[in-house]
Amino acid sequence: MNAAVDQDINAIPIDKIDVSRPERFENDTWQPWFARLRKETPVHYLADSVNGPFWSVTSHKLIKEVDTTNTVFSSEKGGIALPDPIAIEGQIQGRSFITMDEPEHARVRGAVSPTVAPTNLAELEPLIRERAADILDNLPIGETFNWVQEVSVELTARMLATLFDFPYEDRRKLIHWSDITTAVPEVTGDDSIDMDERYSELMECAGAFYQLWMSKVGQPPAFDLISMLQNNPETAKMNEDPELFLGNLLLLIVGGNDTTRNSISGGVIGLNKYPDEYQKLRDNPDLIPNMVAEIVRWQTPVIHMRRTALEDYELGGQRIKAGDKVVMWYLSGNRDETVFEDPDRLIIDRPNARAHVAFGFGVHRCMGNRLAEMQLRILWEEIMQRFHMVEVVGDVERLPNNFIRGIKDVPVRLHPH
Repeated sequence: MNAAVDQDINAIPIDKIDVSRPERFENDTWQPWFARLRKETPVHYLADSVNGPFWSVTSHKLIKEVDTTNTVFSSEKGGIALPDPIAIEGQIQGRSFITMDEPEHARVRGAVSPTVAPTNLAELEPLIRERAADILDNLPIGETFNWVQEVSVELTARMLATLFDFPYEDRRKLIHWSDITTAVPEVTGDDSIDMDERYSELMECAGAFYQLWMSKVGQPPAFDLISMLQNNPETAKMNEDPELFLGNLLLLIVGGNDTTRNSISGGVIGLNKYPDEYQKLRDNPDLIPNMVAEIVRWQTPVIHMRRTALEDYELGGQRIKAGDKVVMWYLSGNRDETVFEDPDRLIIDRPNARAHVAFGFGVHRCMGNRLAEMQLRILWEEIMQRFHMVEVVGDVERLPNNFIRGIKDVPVRLHPH
């Protein structure tokens, strides 16, 4: 732990601990702060922060209770991220099914969920494998390169372009739009972000997708997300509602980008940190499906989700009042010592790896979780066929962000068989 960044944790009064500070995630020094909250007060109230007062829910069991009590804890009331949404006159904010309560949430989600149904995933598998193989076969051998850009981002961009039937040569735009969606000062701690420029870029995204939408009108139904939205009565006119149109597209882009991309990077970091686990994988590649679940637990790409209490509720012995902001720290729930033995360690044959809450729980559980797992499984199957080791050869650079656990640079060198 970096002493210059974090004082002695136990010296700080419990009611002053703020686990939302972005630098804790940039420096990867968050573990002991959450461990203290889990131990002393798993439902913790902070009266004063950059984002106002909020409750932190840090234990696995209580996170699941909040996530499944969706009639009390609303996604719609104040959104799903720690900062309150700021309405700016004349600007489209965007509304998506993740920020809706029932029954509207189920209706809109139901229109896009067939894209990730098992039959469609089975059809997608050969294409994902072909694209993963193409990326891996064109990596430089014997040179140091950034795994994040060359593999994690590239595979994700190719998959997003495929899912949306978006122009393949413009696929990196999807990654850029995803990145700026979650880049606001309250989440990253960066006050230099030009919010007007960010807005104009999001409008460029909306324009590109509006054109794509119009190009598909009247076409026979197809497998991609845009076609599915058009051919479902619940969402067929979504393009006429700018808030819904932009909100749902950004949700699908971010959902398809951040989970997979940062788990691809996190897996390489974890296996290098615990070389005996890497050896376990070499000895038994059949562990890959379980390892994927464990990588997702260990990385936890989405750090938190926020809810707003619609009524008074007792949680873990604390009285939450109507209107209070309640934050589920998935990253902490996935390191809960009462559920996961030796939780800070990546253990690829961990028997209960699938008990993680990285995809959320209840009605808002991540729609694309099976697709994310499939991409990771295929990628690792292809990696193991080609390389004895993907070796991390320098310092990992992480992003300051309390919402997405982003990784910017993983310098690696490849060792073929």
